Amino acid sequence: MYKNRSEKGLNNISGKNISKYRKQMEKPNSQRALAERLQLLGIDLDKNAIQRIESGRRFVTDIELKTFAKLFGVTADVLLEE
Repeated sequence: MYKNRSEKGLNNISGKNISKYRKQMEKPNSQRALAERLQLLGIDLDKNAIQRIESGRRFVTDIELKTFAKLFGVTADVLLEE
C-alpha cells in the first residue's frame, strides 16, 4: 500500500524546516519575499503556495526541494529531517 502522507497526516515532511530556514533568512523573510526569491531561480510559487508547503498541506516536488535547499545553503537531506 502506498503512503502519500506522513504519520501526522501532512503532505510533506520538509515544510517545518522550510519555515525554519525562511525565518532565519535576512529580512525581508516573509513568505512573499521567499516566493519572489524562488521566482528569480525559476520556481513559480506564490505566497499562498509557500504557506501551504510550510503547513504541510501541499506536496513539494523534487525540483522545488532542490531549489529551496540551494536558496538556504543546505542540502535537501537537511530539509527532509524529521
